[in-house]
Amino acid sequence: MKKRYYFLLLSCVVLLACALRECTHTNEGLTKITGTVGGGSMENAYLLPYSGPNYRYFSPLSYYILDRGYTHHQVYQTLLDAYETCETTCPNTQFRIMEASRKGGGRMLPHRTHQNGFSIDFMTPLHNVEEGEDAGAIKSGDGRSDQHRWLDRTGVWHYLLDFDEHGNWSDGIKIDFPVMGRHLLALDDAARQNGLRIKKVILKINLKDELFATPEGQALKKRGVYFARKLHPVVDDLHDDHYHVDFQPL
Repeated sequence: MKKRYYFLLLSCVVLLACALRECTHTNEGLTKITGTVGGGSMENAYLLPYSGPNYRYFSPLSYYILDRGYTHHQVYQTLLDAYETCETTCPNTQFRIMEASRKGGGRMLPHRTHQNGFSIDFMTPLHNVEEGEDAGAIKSGDGRSDQHRWLDRTGVWHYLLDFDEHGNWSDGIKIDFPVMGRHLLALDDAARQNGLRIKKVILKINLKDELFATPEGQALKKRGVYFARKLHPVVDDLHDDHYHVDFQPL
């Protein structure tokens, strides 16, 4: 019994020590980067808030222990501004931020990019398909994702969820493509206000038609926001439960 007690106590101390850098981190000054999203590093990174009025980071393990909640200072402000816009354009929707970069940048397995604070993953917003509705129907994005928020709490395992070519996880749960589009439009606006632009969005190829069939998707096309057109099958399969965004300076 004593051994188990001491083991648990030691585990708690180790976890608290690992989380100390996030608990004491201060965002100030400018971020300095070297290299690219696929081979770079950064100094003076900004730590994303763990939560805000309409968003949360998706995993305490990723944030506090694995050191993956950091971004470039311009990306940091872009995200906060975009979520502020979404409070109006996507009321009742709770967004989830997935992995960004490590405090010093550099390689972050299993990601190929995320190395200089200009890459970030976002969990696909979801809604419930009501009884009698066509599971493939395009929805208006009214924030009904709150009905199954339990699925957003799967932590790092969320990267392993599988959605079909229409964005259905089950007969009753589907990706909310209009809300995704509104979020990307808000990111595009906020990025330009902060001296950035969206360089690339990675979303599973078969899901792009569903997004582009919405008014929000059409607006993204008119703006010329670039979506990856061809992906390795493994990479393609991984980008159904989230969408990856790379930013770059204007």
